[in-house]
Amino acid sequence: MNEIPTLQTLRQYGLRFRVEELFLDSKSGVFGLADSRLRDVSKLSRLYLVVAIAILYSTVMGTTVQLSGLRTQVDVHFRRDLSYLKIGLRWLRGGIYKNRRLLRLLPLPHRELERCFASHRSKIDYYERLLFSRIRSLHCSV
Repeated sequence: MNEIPTLQTLRQYGLRFRVEELFLDSKSGVFGLADSRLRDVSKLSRLYLVVAIAILYSTVMGTTVQLSGLRTQVDVHFRRDLSYLKIGLRWLRGGIYKNRRLLRLLPLPHRELERCFASHRSKIDYYERLLFSRIRSLHCSV
């Protein structure tokens, strides 16, 4: 960071960290947008709109699967190991390959249902990180 740390800059970094997973899923993780090689702004915008709708629909489907008690049909771990996006995508693929029925979508809950971690290390990192929303004051000595 090349500026003096303030509560505002910490808040901005906190907001930025929230969208990193979305960019990872849309760029290379799930949809492979980096492979599209599109350079035209209007075509990229349309593609991102389609991907954003697919991400939203799949995420809502994933939470619906979780709320319906069906998660273990697509995520075999005892505790949730996949994002709701990936749970939703697996459920949708099952509709094609296993003739699994589509669920009626439930509204997104106001609270997180269950945290998931890709590894034990990521779980430790999560619980040891700074919680930007809880910092009340900041004092820097130069």
